[in-house]
This record gives sequence, structure tokens and C-alpha cells, in this order.
Amino acid sequence: MAKLIIEGGHRLSGQVTVHGAKNGALPLMAAAMLIGEPVQLLNCPRLSDVEHMGRLLKGLGCLVQWQGDTLCIDAGGASSLALPKSSAGAIRSSAFLLGPLLGRFGAAEVPYPGGCNIGDRPLDLHLKGLKALGIRVEEGSGCIRCYGRPKGGVEISLEYPSVGATENLIMAACGAEADTVLVNPAREPEVDDLMVFLNAAGFALRREGSSRIRIRGGGKGRGLLHRVLPDRIEAGTFLTAAAITGGKVLVRGARGEHMSALLQTLREAGCRIRTTAEGVELTGPERPKEIRFSTMPYPGFPTDMQSQVFALCTLAKGTSLVEETVFENRFAPAAELRRMGADCRIRGRTALIRGVKALRGAEVTARDLRGGAALVLAGLAAQGITEVYNAQVLSRGYENLAAALKGLGASIRKEDQSP
Repeated sequence: MAKLIIEGGHRLSGQVTVHGAKNGALPLMAAAMLIGEPVQLLNCPRLSDVEHMGRLLKGLGCLVQWQGDTLCIDAGGASSLALPKSSAGAIRSSAFLLGPLLGRFGAAEVPYPGGCNIGDRPLDLHLKGLKALGIRVEEGSGCIRCYGRPKGGVEISLEYPSVGATENLIMAACGAEADTVLVNPAREPEVDDLMVFLNAAGFALRREGSSRIRIRGGGKGRGLLHRVLPDRIEAGTFLTAAAITGGKVLVRGARGEHMSALLQTLREAGCRIRTTAEGVELTGPERPKEIRFSTMPYPGFPTDMQSQVFALCTLAKGTSLVEETVFENRFAPAAELRRMGADCRIRGRTALIRGVKALRGAEVTARDLRGGAALVLAGLAAQGITEVYNAQVLSRGYENLAAALKGLGASIRKEDQSP
């Protein structure tokens, strides 16, 4: 257990370098199982979710080791097809291993995965797609058991452009006997990065417009070296931290083209933003303007940034309106923000936020990864001391967030607590 102690009122300034993307690294790690030869992932973030996935791969017989910020995975000796429940239940991304295990071995057993409690995230789309590939699926006793090699030769239409389902089906289809076409797939940069990785490994995938992905069957993977793309959510969190404190921060390595919807919303809030080959720089206003936005699948506003920008809205001049269309529990941090003086009301999937002139420090608890980040940002701007409990949840998606913010001028320290 850990808590963060934050003294608010310090404008952030300076430069920070973004790490590799959590949501990019996890499917790449799973894809190493499909390839079965040595894979090196450069710029891989050292996060608790990455460590959990590493333990899952080791449990399946893979060799996993770090060399600086490069994660080396050799799945050549993998043999076990059943994931240990103790590790698989800790992260949602354990479900990513269904596709590669089926693509390589023709069988897989995965416990129902865990992760942050941000809403109902069923695996229905994953399993429906696998069945369309000719896989027999059995559910029961807390596990998902899948049997059979993917056949391919089908067109699978996703009812919703789920990132996880798209990535899982891509990996399964790489091991199929015939071509597979995904209709209405996710368009996130992390999906495209997985496709770049798999193409470099010897498989053949391509987008056909914005609504189709074709995966050629019968491919065989080979080992490779690949750089994990920058984390657009970590970058967005640093930019929003600059915005909420009225500071000026350059996020080195951030790719503005991956954050268009977020950057447009921050501009509407009164921020000045400059994008260059070096990264993205934001200068925050004295006080944000009211804004309205809805979370949507990429290239829309990312649900993973909703909580952080929600915190920014609590200090805006006027009334902001936020609609959450992806995960129904994303507004959970609102109750903690009210403890800091925020004026916000939640009705279903819509939040009405009346900006106040100042937040005040308080004891608050992080319930999930992005909600915890929102409380940290609120604490940076609040008057007095804010203590964020359950802060270890932040390590699921941020590599030492407190140290990065301290390097930008924040007064923040971490304190470990006895359980």
C-alpha cells in the first residue's frame, strides 16, 4: 500500500520524456507467444501490469528478462496452455493470450481476467470472433477454455470497435489456415503498432480503408526487435497537469497526431499548444474555460483521459459537460473530488461540472488507475495538502509518476504504508 502527499499551488514547468505505451506493450508481449522466437521490445515501460504479463509468460514456459529498458521474450520453449489464476486475475490483458495461444497451439485456457473496476467489459466480442474462426469455446468454473486451430476464410464484423477484441482476433487469425477480414475494427495507434510488429515478424496484415483489416492465413513468425510507441495517455496526463496548474511543460517524444481529440479539447479550455518533431508543449491558462466533450472510440476523445480532464473542469470558469460513452464507472472519482470542494453532479453517463475558484486539499482514495491520476492532478492545483491513498494503483499505467511530476516542480512525495 502507498499514498502520495501533495502540496498544491506549484506551477509545473520544464520537460519530461514520455515512456513506452502500456496499452501498446501488453499485446506485443502476448504476440511474442505467437511468434515463438526471441523478441526484443525497446522502450518497454516498467509497470506492474507489464510485470504481471511477464509472470504469465514465464508460467507458460517463456524466458522473460530485462536489459535496461528493453524487454526480451523467448517463447520457443513454451508448453503449458493454462494460465495461473493468481496472475491472470490481476490484469485485464491476460485475455490477450487467447489469440496467440490458439494461433500457435490450437488450445488455450484463461481465467476470467481482472483489472480496474471501471465498468462492465465482457469478453463477448472476443469469444464470438473466435467462434467465427472455428474455435470451440467452453466457459465455466471461472475459466474460458478454447479448442481448435483457427480456420479463417471468414469475415468477422465487430458490433463495437473494441481494441482488445480487435488485437486478440488479429493474433488468432495470424495462425489461421486462410485469410480473415475484420470489419469495424478498432483504429487506435496501439492496434496499428501491433500490425507493424506482426508484419515485421513475417505475417501479412493490412488495413483496407478505415473499416476493414485483412489478415493473411498460413503465416509463420520470426524473431525481431521492435520499439514500443510512446504512451499517448501518459503524455496527455502530463499535459493536463500543466493545464490544471497554469504551467508550461514540454512532453518529449509525445506524438500530437495520436492525441488530436484531446489536444483540441485542451485548446477549447484555453490552453496554448505547440506540436513539433520534438514533442508536444502546453502552456496552461490562469483559469480554464468551460468545455464539453464525449468519450468515443479512436480517433475520438479517449476514455482513458476523461478522468484527468474531468479534474481540470472542476476549476473551469463556467459549467462543463462530460459524457462517458465507453465505461459506465469512469465517474467514480467524482465523489473524491467533491471532498476537495468540486461541484459536480452525475446523471447516468453524463456529468455536469460547475467550476469553482479553488480546490482544497483533502484525504482521498484512488479507486482505479486513471481516476487516481485525476486525484493527483487535482491535488497539484488544490490549496493545502492532499493525500492520495491506494496510490500503488498508479503503477499499473505510470512509471514513477511522482518522480516525473517532482521533476517538473511539483511538491509531491510517496509514502509506503503497512497493509
